[in-house]
Amino acid sequence: MADVLEEIQGEIRDNKVVLYMKGTPSFPMCGFSAATVKVLREIGAPFKAVDVLAEPEKREAIKEYSNWPTIPQLYVDGKFVGGCDIVREMHGRGELAPLIRSAVQAA
Repeated sequence: MADVLEEIQGEIRDNKVVLYMKGTPSFPMCGFSAATVKVLREIGAPFKAVDVLAEPEKREAIKEYSNWPTIPQLYVDGKFVGGCDIVREMHGRGELAPLIRSAVQAA
C-alpha cells in the first residue's frame, strides 16, 4: 500500500489537475465520473485521468489518501477538491474554473 500511496502522491504533485475516476474520459464507467469529466471539459483545462478500475489497489489507496470514500476524486494544484457533487456545485457557482485556470497557468 505504501508504494501505491507514493505513486498517488507523485501523480498529484506532478500534474496540476488530476481526476481519479472509474474508466477513462472518453469511456467513463460510472455516471459520476462522466459528470465530472463533462465539467472539466466545459472548463477546457488539461487534466490527467487515472482509471481506478484498471488499478484496483489504487482504487482503495486513493480513498485512504484523501480520507474520502467515493470515486471520482478531483485534485487541483496538489489539493483535494472533492467528488462529483462538490465539483458540480463549485462549477455552478463559478468557483472551479478560476481555481483550475490559476493552477494551470502557474505551471
